[in-house]
Amino acid sequence: MDLFLHYLTQPYLVTGIVYTLLITGLGLAGASVMGIVLAGMQLSRFRALAITARIYAIIFRGTPLILQMIFCYNALPMIGIKLTAVEAASLALALNEAPFIAEIIRANIISVDRGQISAGQALGMTPLVTMIRIVVPQAFRSMVPALGNEAVSALKNSSLASVVSVQELTLRSTQLASANFDFFSIFFASGLMYLVLTGGIAAIQIVVEIMLDLDHPNPKARFARLLPWYREPTVAEAETEPAVEEVVSTPLPAPSAKASHPVDRHKRAQAIAGSRPAIEIGALNKSYEGKTVLAGLDLTVRLGEVVALLGPSGSGKSTLLRCINHLESWDSGTIRVTGRQLGVDTDGKRLSPRAIADARTAVGVGMVFQNFNLFAHLTARENIAGPLRWVQHLSKFDADRRAMELLDRVGLSHRADALPRHMSGGQQQRVAIARALAPNPAVLLLDEPTSALDPELVAEVLEVIRRLAVEDGLTMVISTHQISFAREVADRAVFLADGAVVEEGPAEEVLTRPKNPRTAQFLQIISEDAALTA
Repeated sequence: MDLFLHYLTQPYLVTGIVYTLLITGLGLAGASVMGIVLAGMQLSRFRALAITARIYAIIFRGTPLILQMIFCYNALPMIGIKLTAVEAASLALALNEAPFIAEIIRANIISVDRGQISAGQALGMTPLVTMIRIVVPQAFRSMVPALGNEAVSALKNSSLASVVSVQELTLRSTQLASANFDFFSIFFASGLMYLVLTGGIAAIQIVVEIMLDLDHPNPKARFARLLPWYREPTVAEAETEPAVEEVVSTPLPAPSAKASHPVDRHKRAQAIAGSRPAIEIGALNKSYEGKTVLAGLDLTVRLGEVVALLGPSGSGKSTLLRCINHLESWDSGTIRVTGRQLGVDTDGKRLSPRAIADARTAVGVGMVFQNFNLFAHLTARENIAGPLRWVQHLSKFDADRRAMELLDRVGLSHRADALPRHMSGGQQQRVAIARALAPNPAVLLLDEPTSALDPELVAEVLEVIRRLAVEDGLTMVISTHQISFAREVADRAVFLADGAVVEEGPAEEVLTRPKNPRTAQFLQIISEDAALTA
């Protein structure tokens, strides 16, 4: 035992530990940089880059690290690249670990729900902003365990540096044991040193996981505050003790006098008829893998008009809304929003993703998704304020003030610091509506805003939408199966089938006295389904 303890403090072995940590640190640093580049290449739209990254991964994952170290130390000097033993070992470790780290990064990035990316696009975020602010923060939390395992693996693999004469821990232990023949005590002490080092990595991993936990009871302890997407809490937040969050339905504020007053349908129709077009769609065609989704569709929506899109599943309602906001491209036809095309320039040339994002911001098209698509790592307040800072470039103070105004309007100011998963479906959709309204869009698109909600939560969301139509006179296109709501709020109903407009007209007329047999059949089926679920 005395000899064992002596070896633990032996300067000769401590020097070996220093070299082990040096090679591991340099190797992981280089592998991290290369891994990010390789992951970016594989996720790139350019096929040549993706293929190059794949070939690299096949080569360096398919050959032993010991051979790679020998190559870096002995072969590179033949082409004029001379490296010390430590440099050669660190380079080989970096080259070997890079494809593994790249796969960890890539796998976690593509695991982020696509709805989060669509929401970022709809808010006018460029691909880079979406990646930095939305995708990476969510992916990074799930990367930590795998990255921790890879760091431990790199530390153990650094022992192979002995083949190029690096005086790391394993080689020092071997040399010491060869001198005094006390193999058991020396290698037991060496193994314990490795265990302490890998245990340190495991401890760091655990601490990072805890500090990245969004549900951590002490927000000040979160490691997330050191990351670029973190926002420092306001004074009011800092002084308020975190409360236990309950997922309950919350009432809306009392309606304004304008919202309570009956709508004069005739007067409203006359005002809309005299307004200019907000959306102009001409001969729109869209197909998926040879299946027609939109077939020569024509539609015009005027400023201040509320249009309800009706039709069976697969009729093209959601695709039409996504085309209007250019979340989907189309085969032929034109779409103009407030006189401007989102996907092409004045010469008809296709725009880059960044230019399309800028165009969305300039035109002002908000979108509310049926699955809410709130950013899971952000609170209700930050879901609204964040995009205002990143896209509209508002100050933190102005963005927070706007967020609180809108949360108050939808009756959720008391849930400002709640994460989406701590809110009911109705609350999440109300936050999503507030987020879409934050930049004051000219047009608001709503894709089945109540389809993912429990029946008891539908009314609170529909009430928010109704107030927007009555109080704000906002131009809205709503895909919905809520017939009574459409009859009450919409100015015009448009029935789609097989990607084309089958019938359109004043909502009251189409929904109560349809002229087309397909419209009548659809409304009858919806009424029967509603009666069964009532």
